[in-house]
Amino acid sequence: MSVVISCAKNEDFLEPETALYFPPLTGNSWEITSISDLGWNQNEVQPLLNYLEETNTKSFIMLYNGRIVIEHYFNGQTASMSWYWASAGKTLTSIMIDIAEEKELLNSNNKVSNYLGAGWTNAPLDKENLITCKTSIVYDFWFK
Repeated sequence: MSVVISCAKNEDFLEPETALYFPPLTGNSWEITSISDLGWNQNEVQPLLNYLEETNTKSFIMLYNGRIVIEHYFNGQTASMSWYWASAGKTLTSIMIDIAEEKELLNSNNKVSNYLGAGWTNAPLDKENLITCKTSIVYDFWFK
């Protein structure tokens, strides 16, 4: 079972001044930030990791503004191993699309090639140009 949780901003929560980060498209480098740099309670990390292991979690990653805060693997899983997560990918995709649309970073009526560039499929260009984000999402959710 996969779970995606997001925390809403609370007026009592002071957010550190950090710019939103996107990892490079090539290579394995991904910026990391620490719990202490964020001013979070380090004492709560181990109970969280214990809970995740006890509930047979395979992997856990926590990002803050795009940077890795916690990355941990459990129960024999490693960073280089594949893990079948079935329809959980659809849930994550739909959440990310909703957030992107809310922030006006994506319009699901636009062609996918607006975001991924031409040639992102093996389809002929005239057919590729018919695929919008919305039609692609509907296909993925109902037919895969």
